[in-house]
Amino acid sequence: MYNEALIIIEDMCLTIVNKALVQLGMTAPNREIHDLFDRELQREQEFNSNDLRLFVQSNITKLNIQQKHVYDTIMQAVSNNAGGLYFLDAPGGTGKTFVVSLILATIRSEQKIALALASSGIAATLLEGGRTAHSALKLPLNVQVIETPTCNISRNSAMAKVLRLTSIILWDECTMANKKSLEAFNRTMQDLRNQQLLVVL
Repeated sequence: MYNEALIIIEDMCLTIVNKALVQLGMTAPNREIHDLFDRELQREQEFNSNDLRLFVQSNITKLNIQQKHVYDTIMQAVSNNAGGLYFLDAPGGTGKTFVVSLILATIRSEQKIALALASSGIAATLLEGGRTAHSALKLPLNVQVIETPTCNISRNSAMAKVLRLTSIILWDECTMANKKSLEAFNRTMQDLRNQQLLVVL
Protein backbone atom coordinates (compact mmCIF):
# COMPACT_ATOMS: atom_id res chain seq x y z
CA MET A 1 0.00 0.00 0.00
CA TYR A 2 2.86 2.38 0.89
CA ASN A 3 4.60 1.71 -2.45
CA GLU A 4 1.36 2.25 -4.39
CA ALA A 5 0.90 5.62 -2.69
CA LEU A 6 4.46 6.60 -3.62
CA ILE A 7 3.83 5.62 -7.25
CA ILE A 8 0.67 7.79 -7.34
CA ILE A 9 2.51 10.73 -5.76
CA GLU A 10 5.44 10.32 -8.15
CA ASP A 11 3.10 10.18 -11.16
CA MET A 12 1.56 13.47 -10.02
CA CYS A 13 5.02 15.04 -9.58
CA LEU A 14 6.04 13.85 -13.05
CA THR A 15 2.90 15.40 -14.51
CA ILE A 16 3.20 18.71 -12.66
CA VAL A 17 6.95 19.40 -12.45
CA ASN A 18 8.33 16.61 -14.66
CA LYS A 19 10.53 15.25 -11.87
CA ALA A 20 10.69 11.89 -10.12
CA LEU A 21 10.48 11.80 -6.32
CA VAL A 22 14.18 11.05 -5.98
CA GLN A 23 14.92 14.26 -7.92
CA LEU A 24 12.84 16.11 -5.33
CA GLY A 25 14.79 14.62 -2.41
CA MET A 26 12.11 12.12 -1.43
CA THR A 27 11.96 8.34 -1.18
CA ALA A 28 11.44 6.73 -4.57
CA PRO A 29 8.79 4.04 -5.07
CA ASN A 30 9.83 0.54 -6.06
CA ARG A 31 9.02 0.33 -9.75
CA GLU A 32 10.85 -1.08 -12.70
CA ILE A 33 13.51 1.26 -14.07
CA HIS A 34 12.07 1.26 -17.60
CA ASP A 35 8.67 2.36 -16.26
CA LEU A 36 9.88 5.95 -15.86
CA PHE A 37 11.68 5.80 -19.18
CA ASP A 38 8.61 4.66 -21.10
CA ARG A 39 6.17 6.98 -19.32
CA GLU A 40 6.75 9.81 -21.81
CA LEU A 41 6.24 7.46 -24.73
CA GLN A 42 3.09 5.95 -23.21
CA ARG A 43 1.69 9.44 -22.64
CA GLU A 44 1.89 10.14 -26.37
CA GLN A 45 0.46 6.75 -27.37
CA GLU A 46 -2.47 6.41 -24.96
CA PHE A 47 -5.09 7.75 -27.37
CA ASN A 48 -7.98 5.53 -28.49
CA SER A 49 -7.50 4.98 -32.24
CA ASN A 50 -11.12 4.00 -32.86
CA ASP A 51 -12.49 7.12 -31.16
CA LEU A 52 -10.04 9.27 -33.09
CA ARG A 53 -11.01 7.67 -36.42
CA LEU A 54 -14.68 8.35 -35.67
CA PHE A 55 -13.84 11.97 -34.78
CA VAL A 56 -11.97 12.41 -38.07
CA GLN A 57 -14.72 10.77 -40.14
CA SER A 58 -17.44 12.91 -38.60
CA ASN A 59 -15.52 16.19 -38.85
CA ILE A 60 -13.43 16.08 -42.01
CA THR A 61 -16.45 17.03 -44.12
CA LYS A 62 -16.87 20.20 -42.03
CA LEU A 63 -13.59 21.69 -43.30
CA ASN A 64 -13.97 24.66 -45.63
CA ILE A 65 -11.78 24.99 -48.75
CA GLN A 66 -8.90 26.80 -47.02
CA GLN A 67 -8.97 24.48 -44.00
CA LYS A 68 -9.01 21.42 -46.28
CA HIS A 69 -5.98 22.78 -48.15
CA VAL A 70 -4.05 23.18 -44.87
CA TYR A 71 -5.13 19.72 -43.68
CA ASP A 72 -4.18 18.03 -46.98
CA THR A 73 -0.82 19.83 -47.19
CA ILE A 74 0.20 18.81 -43.66
CA MET A 75 -1.07 15.24 -44.00
CA GLN A 76 0.80 14.80 -47.29
CA ALA A 77 4.03 16.08 -45.70
CA VAL A 78 3.60 13.64 -42.80
CA SER A 79 2.70 10.70 -45.06
CA ASN A 80 5.70 11.32 -47.32
CA ASN A 81 8.09 11.98 -44.42
CA ALA A 82 8.89 15.20 -46.27
CA GLY A 83 9.44 17.30 -43.18
CA GLY A 84 8.91 21.02 -43.23
CA LEU A 85 8.07 24.07 -41.22
CA TYR A 86 4.53 25.40 -41.62
CA PHE A 87 2.84 28.44 -40.10
CA LEU A 88 -0.92 28.61 -39.78
CA ASP A 89 -1.99 32.22 -39.28
CA ALA A 90 -5.56 33.49 -39.43
CA PRO A 91 -7.87 35.76 -37.43
CA GLY A 92 -9.55 34.43 -34.31
CA GLY A 93 -12.65 32.33 -34.86
CA THR A 94 -11.65 31.02 -38.28
CA GLY A 95 -11.13 27.41 -37.15
CA LYS A 96 -7.37 27.10 -36.60
CA THR A 97 -7.82 24.98 -33.47
CA PHE A 98 -10.39 22.83 -35.28
CA VAL A 99 -7.94 22.10 -38.12
CA VAL A 100 -5.09 21.41 -35.69
CA SER A 101 -7.32 19.06 -33.65
CA LEU A 102 -8.25 17.18 -36.81
CA ILE A 103 -4.58 16.85 -37.83
CA LEU A 104 -3.66 15.57 -34.35
CA ALA A 105 -6.54 13.07 -34.38
CA THR A 106 -5.70 11.78 -37.87
CA ILE A 107 -2.04 11.16 -37.08
CA ARG A 108 -2.75 9.62 -33.69
CA SER A 109 -5.45 7.38 -35.17
CA GLU A 110 -2.69 5.88 -37.35
CA GLN A 111 -0.73 4.95 -34.19
CA LYS A 112 1.83 7.69 -34.88
CA ILE A 113 3.07 10.26 -32.40
CA ALA A 114 1.85 13.83 -32.78
CA LEU A 115 3.27 16.16 -30.15
CA ALA A 116 0.91 19.02 -29.21
CA LEU A 117 2.73 21.98 -27.67
CA ALA A 118 1.79 25.56 -26.89
CA SER A 119 3.63 28.65 -25.72
CA SER A 120 1.12 29.24 -22.92
CA GLY A 121 -0.73 27.00 -20.51
CA ILE A 122 -4.11 28.32 -21.64
CA ALA A 123 -3.37 27.48 -25.29
CA ALA A 124 -2.11 24.02 -24.25
CA THR A 125 -5.46 23.21 -22.63
CA LEU A 126 -7.20 23.72 -25.99
CA LEU A 127 -5.19 20.92 -27.63
CA GLU A 128 -5.94 17.26 -26.90
CA GLY A 129 -2.90 15.94 -25.03
CA GLY A 130 -1.36 19.41 -25.17
CA ARG A 131 1.28 20.78 -22.84
CA THR A 132 3.53 23.79 -22.72
CA ALA A 133 6.61 23.80 -24.91
CA HIS A 134 8.63 24.88 -21.88
CA SER A 135 7.62 21.79 -19.92
CA ALA A 136 7.82 19.24 -22.75
CA LEU A 137 11.06 20.49 -24.32
CA LYS A 138 12.81 21.38 -21.05
CA LEU A 139 13.63 24.85 -22.35
CA PRO A 140 16.11 26.74 -20.15
CA LEU A 141 14.55 29.41 -17.94
CA ASN A 142 17.36 31.87 -18.68
CA VAL A 143 17.28 31.31 -22.44
CA GLN A 144 17.82 35.03 -23.18
CA VAL A 145 21.27 35.15 -21.56
CA ILE A 146 22.67 31.90 -22.99
CA GLU A 147 24.75 32.36 -26.15
CA THR A 148 23.73 29.09 -27.84
CA PRO A 149 20.91 27.54 -25.80
CA THR A 150 19.71 23.95 -26.11
CA CYS A 151 16.85 22.08 -24.50
CA ASN A 152 17.69 20.18 -21.33
CA ILE A 153 17.02 16.80 -22.97
CA SER A 154 19.77 14.20 -22.91
CA ARG A 155 20.16 11.83 -25.86
CA ASN A 156 19.18 8.85 -23.68
CA SER A 157 16.15 10.40 -21.99
CA ALA A 158 12.53 9.38 -22.44
CA MET A 159 11.68 12.69 -24.12
CA ALA A 160 14.54 12.19 -26.59
CA LYS A 161 12.98 8.85 -27.50
CA VAL A 162 9.60 10.55 -28.06
CA LEU A 163 11.16 13.31 -30.18
CA ARG A 164 12.94 10.75 -32.36
CA LEU A 165 9.71 8.83 -32.97
CA THR A 166 7.33 11.76 -33.43
CA SER A 167 5.78 12.37 -36.85
CA ILE A 168 4.73 15.97 -36.26
CA ILE A 169 5.10 18.68 -33.66
CA LEU A 170 2.30 21.22 -33.48
CA TRP A 171 3.45 24.27 -31.52
CA ASP A 172 0.52 26.62 -31.00
CA GLU A 173 1.45 30.28 -30.61
CA CYS A 174 5.12 29.53 -31.39
CA THR A 175 5.59 33.14 -32.50
CA MET A 176 5.02 34.18 -28.88
CA ALA A 177 8.07 32.19 -27.78
CA ASN A 178 11.46 33.84 -27.41
CA LYS A 179 13.61 33.54 -30.54
CA LYS A 180 16.28 31.73 -28.53
CA SER A 181 13.71 29.15 -27.39
CA LEU A 182 13.08 28.27 -31.03
CA GLU A 183 16.84 28.15 -31.65
CA ALA A 184 17.29 25.84 -28.64
CA PHE A 185 14.55 23.58 -29.98
CA ASN A 186 16.15 23.54 -33.44
CA ARG A 187 19.62 22.67 -32.08
CA THR A 188 18.23 19.91 -29.89
CA MET A 189 16.20 18.37 -32.72
CA GLN A 190 19.21 18.41 -35.06
CA ASP A 191 21.23 16.63 -32.39
CA LEU A 192 18.55 14.05 -31.55
CA ARG A 193 17.27 13.26 -35.03
CA ASN A 194 20.54 13.45 -37.00
CA GLN A 195 18.93 15.66 -39.67
CA GLN A 196 15.95 13.27 -40.06
CA LEU A 197 13.06 15.32 -41.47
CA LEU A 198 10.11 16.31 -39.30
CA VAL A 199 6.93 18.28 -39.90
CA VAL A 200 6.52 21.24 -37.55
CA LEU A 201 3.31 23.29 -37.60
